[in-house]
Amino acid sequence: MAGKVLRRAAKAAAAGFLHYSGVRKAMAAYRRSQSGGRRILIVSYHRVVSDFTGELQRSIPGLLISQETFRRHLEQAHAAGFELASLGDAVDVMAGRRTAKKDLFVVTFDDGYRDVYRYAYPVLKQMGVPAITYLPTAFINTDKRFNHDRLFHLLRCVQERRFRPDYSTMPGPSVQLLGPILSGQKTTSAALDDFIGEHPTRVLTGIIDALEQQLGGGSDLMPEQGDVMNWDEVRQMARDGFEFGAHTLGHTVLTLEPTSVVEKEIVESKQTIEREVGVQVKDFAYCNGWYSDEMIRVLQANGFRSGVTTEDLPNRVGGDPFALKRKVMWENFSLGMMGDYSSSLTVCQFDDCFGVLGMSHPVLGHRPHILSQAVAGAPNILVQEAAAAEAALAKATPVEVVDVTAPVLVTDPRVAAAVTGAQVVVAPNVALAPEAAKPEELQ
Repeated sequence: MAGKVLRRAAKAAAAGFLHYSGVRKAMAAYRRSQSGGRRILIVSYHRVVSDFTGELQRSIPGLLISQETFRRHLEQAHAAGFELASLGDAVDVMAGRRTAKKDLFVVTFDDGYRDVYRYAYPVLKQMGVPAITYLPTAFINTDKRFNHDRLFHLLRCVQERRFRPDYSTMPGPSVQLLGPILSGQKTTSAALDDFIGEHPTRVLTGIIDALEQQLGGGSDLMPEQGDVMNWDEVRQMARDGFEFGAHTLGHTVLTLEPTSVVEKEIVESKQTIEREVGVQVKDFAYCNGWYSDEMIRVLQANGFRSGVTTEDLPNRVGGDPFALKRKVMWENFSLGMMGDYSSSLTVCQFDDCFGVLGMSHPVLGHRPHILSQAVAGAPNILVQEAAAAEAALAKATPVEVVDVTAPVLVTDPRVAAAVTGAQVVVAPNVALAPEAAKPEELQ
């Protein structure tokens, strides 16, 4: 705890110096030159809440921002000289179809939480700020909660009850999630973030089912918070000019799924929003920020114009609209030395001062496309482009490269996905072939 306080104090002090000395503006000008003339800052939010302190006790912290801080972010961006623009405007500027007079600031929301309707929508409407919300459509109009919220709640229950899970009745990877949390090596939210990015939906739901059963069931095992919008609320926002994009059907990390699932989750989520709201859906948000060449291919083939990541890097004029960079924001990114709102810290976040100084380390979202995660000794399968460099493949030990331009019969039902026209790298254990697991090596 003391370390966190010291880091916060150091960051706030640095922000104050950068802001009031004028160095921040020089850094902004540097980022502007890197970006090709204008900065295109796309910010991502999840839940905008009325009582941040209260909600912090029961929800994933990094998803939360108070309504007041959210309003201040918009005011701060305007005061710093940004044009608060739509995503379409940003894509047009990147493509050279429009010339921007100011740097652009684009507001996005992931997941369609009802908090956005309750607390962000009124602020946006009052201030005349455009925004886009990405919807996982299988959750809209339901009482369901996202797997990440359910797992966070269950893991808190495990800790509060001092419960010792029986791993023998749980999916094999369960210990990778619970072990670091129960041993104090990782916070619950950090462990969840790492785990969700590495395991497909079926593993997450298996852990949820097992924990609920071991904990004895009951309504208290389902989080009360984290409810999502219904279609009437979505339609009301759309009538006021707010945009909506697709975010899969079931909030699925698609780099961990076969092409048939990728196509279903992307296409049907788009079609559902268009049918329910009567608007054209052109934009997509990658769950967990992870994306692959295969996912981009599916988006392009189905009429999308953009895909947004969670890579905290500059967007460049002429850059790829299917790999748009976003800065994920939450309450603590604006907390100063004394725990109150800091204007200088906020604007330094917007101007990426800490990135320029090398104090932040963006996580890249571009991944190999994994068709099946290893389960109980089953091989991992990484789908690569046919032109993948042989030298990179040769580093993986041991691997077998198979050309599957014709249908291939796979006897193991866990990996029996229809795969055609690609190369498949089969490794008994990707952990034994670290080079094969590095996206920069293979893509």
